Amino acid sequence: MTQRTPSSVLVTGASGRTGHELLAVLRRTSLHVRALTRSEHNRTLLQANGADEVVVGDLLEPVGARRAVEGCDAILFAAGSSLTTGLLRPHRVIDRDGVINLVDAAADTTVHKFVFQSSIGAGNSRLGMPLWARLLVLRWAVRDKERAEQALRDSDIDHIIFRPGWLRGDPPSTEVILAEGGGAMTGSVPRVDVARLMVAALVSPEATNRTFEVVTRESMNRTDPDKFVDVEWNDRFKTVVPASHE
Repeated sequence: MTQRTPSSVLVTGASGRTGHELLAVLRRTSLHVRALTRSEHNRTLLQANGADEVVVGDLLEPVGARRAVEGCDAILFAAGSSLTTGLLRPHRVIDRDGVINLVDAAADTTVHKFVFQSSIGAGNSRLGMPLWARLLVLRWAVRDKERAEQALRDSDIDHIIFRPGWLRGDPPSTEVILAEGGGAMTGSVPRVDVARLMVAALVSPEATNRTFEVVTRESMNRTDPDKFVDVEWNDRFKTVVPASHE
């Protein structure tokens, strides 16, 4: 598979917790990093965290999505709706409509790689989400992420979708488990490991147009071993990729 190497990447959700980890990982690469925020108040912090450029805008508006992605050739999407927003069931949410707007905007730009942070529980990984969460707290978020995932699959953009388990603020794990094809795998994973995988996916042809569930070995409490995979991550970002094991 031919692999084009990105030079400029847009990070959405840059002021969030996973976004913070993404910026930290990207500082160790040669990529030009554009961070998107909805608030001008975040500009100084994002620059201090490693963003080369900060754009203030709203992905829920098509014009905002076009402005955010113009001049970039890759997208790392780590934005998400808050619990309060989701429970109120707004007409538009960032991790559904924001993705769709970016996909539409990217069709007319130089973007050729889109890495999306989804969630275990979306699509064919539904059984990996605890029943109480599926029925109550997170069902709105999962449905929105499913629509975003489908928008990426229906597009002509090379994409990688990561479905992490419950996100933790812990240090990196020594064993990250990747599964593919859905099923009942469940567990948790440090945000820093998700960030490392997302950045590595930008230059790893073997990961292109695939969807991975991600947890750590020690956190797994329900598994489907036949779905475990081991991906060969590109050597360019080898130092930032967590170990993975079948």
